[in-house]
Amino acid sequence: MISAKHPSEIAARLERRRKALGMSRPILAKRSGVSLATVNRILGGDEDSAILSNLIALAQALGMAVSISNLSSEKDFAEEQAKNKAEAIARMVQGTSALESQAVDSETYEEIIHQTVHELMAGSRRKLWS
Repeated sequence: MISAKHPSEIAARLERRRKALGMSRPILAKRSGVSLATVNRILGGDEDSAILSNLIALAQALGMAVSISNLSSEKDFAEEQAKNKAEAIARMVQGTSALESQAVDSETYEEIIHQTVHELMAGSRRKLWS
């Protein structure tokens, strides 16, 4: 199974597997139904925007599987989004306050973030993701 955060990691794993099997790129192209030019681009690491169907075809031709899995729980991911959004809002408040020579101290800044995270998590999920 292939699990990676970046397409170049997937390409590297596919290329290692191909070499370990002693399979040439032309044979891999034929077995997968992916053009040799595309195989060369993907396995050469030049294809950061590889089409998922091509990655799946290459993986299957190499006796591998591509998997999509959660990097975190839904709650943790939503909280991370809320914190990122709250920090962006707090930076805007801090910037506006600084322009008016009334910048908030670090304790107040952290409280703004904490309160905004709480409000985003308690409210509509639309606000969280918009």
